[in-house]
Parts: sequence; structure tokens; C-alpha cells
Amino acid sequence: MPTERFTFKGHSGHDLAARLDLPEGAHLATALFAHCFTCGKDIAAARRIAARLTGEGIAVLRFDFTGLGHSEGEFQNTSFTSNVEDLVLAAETLSARGMAPALLVGHSLGGAAILKAARSIPSAQAVVTIGAPFDPGHVTHNFGDALETIRRKGAGEVDLGGRKVTIGRSFVEDVAGAALSEDIGHLGRALLVLHAPRDAVVGIDNATRIFTAARHPKSFVTLDDADHLVSRGADAEYAAAIIAAWAQRYLDLRPPAPPPGAPEGVTRVTEADRNGFLQDVMAGPLHHVLADEPESYGGTDRGLTPYQFLAAGLGACTSMTIRMYARRKGWPLDQVAVDIRHDRVHAQDAGNGDRPLDRFRRLIRLEGALDAEQRARLLEIADKCPVHRTLEHGATVETELQA
Repeated sequence: MPTERFTFKGHSGHDLAARLDLPEGAHLATALFAHCFTCGKDIAAARRIAARLTGEGIAVLRFDFTGLGHSEGEFQNTSFTSNVEDLVLAAETLSARGMAPALLVGHSLGGAAILKAARSIPSAQAVVTIGAPFDPGHVTHNFGDALETIRRKGAGEVDLGGRKVTIGRSFVEDVAGAALSEDIGHLGRALLVLHAPRDAVVGIDNATRIFTAARHPKSFVTLDDADHLVSRGADAEYAAAIIAAWAQRYLDLRPPAPPPGAPEGVTRVTEADRNGFLQDVMAGPLHHVLADEPESYGGTDRGLTPYQFLAAGLGACTSMTIRMYARRKGWPLDQVAVDIRHDRVHAQDAGNGDRPLDRFRRLIRLEGALDAEQRARLLEIADKCPVHRTLEHGATVETELQA
């Protein structure tokens, strides 16, 4: 996906590092993503969600809050309120570019900040929280013995998941006084709450309280056994798929007409897991599937293999062609089913000289009160399906490298 990196001014005037991920096709909407407490814009879950949304035609802005990642400023001088102000400024930056955010997504404390900021972002139509606390002060439960040091000395070092972070007294005092009940109750936007029942950092009861405080339209989806950071690829993929599918109900994602000569648009395949073979396959803004390889070949077996996709195309085209012909003739065809098997045939067995041959074996089942002549004719029609002809006659593949 194309990416633009830039900075914008945060609440304190410091430059905040932002990453704007853009769809390769039509830009249908924009999302603003708020990362988890002390994390950053490049956390794995954020990358995964951004990749899925851009595939749906939704641009995604991620940025590092003040003092984190590549952003300027001192994190210990920030607060929950300043994070909310940074989000509003990020939304204004997008609006100035003609890309006012319609979708707001927040993870953990970023989810709480999104709930607080939403009413100050007029363009927002839908809000998503992932593992968000109902009470922002919940985050201080992770500070342990350092909490007293922070209160006494004005700042202290906190160990968060093996990372040392300096927290200021102003943050503790501000987050302790933050309340979201009114903001959630008067959100005025569609809300999706995602939470894992086994979240050991922010308990599932927080999701219940957020959902109960919100008015309709609202939705809740469990992330099953995901951890708080949604660090596993499968969990991040699931969350991304849920958000993408849900957002279509509340955002106007109608794509523009495809360009002449490309009536079906572009099928885009994007690597989803650099350590394996998992691929995102997007056909326009509405259709998404996964491609993968079996575990025995180094994959995770979470999608069809490339040859299974090819077999599926042949099977689907065969069934559609038969149905279209039977419908036109008015024949009593109740059901069509097609089984496809693929294998490689040795050259000498195929009578194909020295060139090996791919063989697709097709088994067609026709149900209905068809006579023998009708069944024979439908079998002939099966051989006329366009994908069948493409496979038999071959095709030209032209490849170029994008500049």
C-alpha cells in the first residue's frame, strides 16, 4: 500500500510523526487510528488493521503520540487530555487535506481517548475500540509500586511489559479524573467494541460497561483468547476483518465505476505475513479472501492455495455456465455441484512431449428431473465455460515493475 510520512503539530507545538496509508485503488473514506498506551503507530495490530482497511478503500492515519516513537516532546509531560488533544489535531490535519476521518479506531488507552475525542471530530461516523478501558484511570493499576514514587517525586520509571517508561504526576492526576460515561452516552456515532475475555491487562468488564453506556447503533464482538496487544497474527487478522466488514454498514463506501477496459476492476494480492506465505486477496472494496500454503509447506493453512483458487475459478465458472443455459432453456435443474481435482501429469503419460501438463479433473453433479438428452447437453455446455477455455487455450501474462 502507498504510504506518506509527514509531521503535524501536537498539543504542545511539537512535531508528531504520522504515517498515512493509502488505498492503491479508489479512496472511499479515511480512518484515524489511536495506538495503545506507550506503544506506537507501528505496533503489529495497527499495521494489520491499516492493511485491511486500505484494501477496502479506506485510508488510515497512524501517528505517535507526543514523546513516543518518532514524535517530539517528553512523554512524562503528557496526559490523557493531551492525547485527546493530539487526536483532534490529527483529525484537523486530515480535514485540511480533504480527508476528514469518518472512522475512528482506538486500541487500549487509545480507545478511551478516541471515545473522549469523537464528539470533537464532526466528520466521524463510526467508532471502534479494541481492549479499551471504561475508566482511563485503569491504566495506573499497571504502575505498581512506582505509583507512590510518581506522586511523591513528580515522575517515576514504570516497567510496562519489559519496557522502562517515565510517567509524570500530571498524567496520573489527569487520567484519574477522566470520565467517559457522558462521552459514550452522547457519542452520536455507531460503536463497535472489540475485547478479549482473557485480556489480563484490561478486563472484559470494561467492554461491558462501555457497551452498556452506549446508545444504539452499537455492536460487541469478542476476540476470544487474544492477548491485550492482539499480538498474534491470526487475532489481528480477525480483528481487522471484523472492523472492515462492520465499517461498510456505517460508512458510504460505494466505489466509483471501474475504468474502461477493466470491468471487474483490479484483483490485488498483498503479503500479510512476511514470515510465512499468508496473502490478502482483495477484489474491489467488497470482496476479501486469504491465500496460504499448508503447514507442511511452511504456511499456516489459513486460506486456499493458489492452485485451489484456480480450481475454484474453474468450478464456479462451470456451475454458472450450466445454470445460465438451463435457466434460458427452462429446464428443471434443481442443483449443480462441481468437484475439481488438480494434479501434474508426467509428460509421457499425457502425450505432451517433454512438457509436463497440469490436469484438472472435473466431476459434475446435476440434480433435477432432467432426461438423458438434457443431461448430455449440459455436460457439453460445461466445456464452454470461459475459464475452461482459458485453461485449454492458454493465456498471456504481461508483467512490469511499478516505479
